[in-house]
Parts: sequence; structure tokens; C-alpha cells
Amino acid sequence: MNYDDKLMESLVFDDRGLMPAIVVDEQGQVLMLAYVDREALDRMLHDGETWFYSRSRKEYWHKGATSGNTQEVVSIDVDCDADTLLLRVRQRGSGACHTGSYSCFTRGLAASELDK
Repeated sequence: MNYDDKLMESLVFDDRGLMPAIVVDEQGQVLMLAYVDREALDRMLHDGETWFYSRSRKEYWHKGATSGNTQEVVSIDVDCDADTLLLRVRQRGSGACHTGSYSCFTRGLAASELDK
């Protein structure tokens, strides 16, 4: 993948070296939220598929390596503060969520719950 070196240098990672990455499909449906560091981002740019850093396992993971539900990176956008990525992907397989759902965002919170 081609990328802008100047923009890459401007990225802002947190004190652990991580940055949130919002993953959406080609239609714009939100699939998941994960975290990347520079190494995961480099792997993503090199492979053209999503790579993340697991905060709990403290290791890199290639999305779909065990499930077969891979994500081909279509585009990567950076927010205005350069501290969050938006990954547009071509989702392959049954979905993005480890539960088997297409999206990790499948449960709605009732508006009445927000008023409390």
C-alpha cells in the first residue's frame, strides 16, 4: 500500500504506543474497534490485511488468522487529531466478531437507559 510519509510521522500514539482503529466495511457499517501500534500499522501497510495489537494478550494478531474471516484493507484515514484511524475493509468470511456476528456492535442500548 502507498502511504504519505509526512502523515505517518504525524500520528499520535498514546503513552503505551497504541492508537484506536475503527474498522468499517465497504458500505460503512462499523465492524469493530481494535488497537494498533507502529509495528501493527507497518504490517498492515505491507500485507494489505488488518493487523492489531492485543492489549490483553500483549501480542500482535492478524485478523482472521484462526477464523478465516480476514479483512482486506481498502483505505486508511486519520482523524483530525491524528490519534485515531478509520480502516475501510473488504470483510471476508462470516464476519468480524469473535462471537461469529458480522459486527461486534450488535446490542442496542435503549435511549431511556441514557437518561439515567
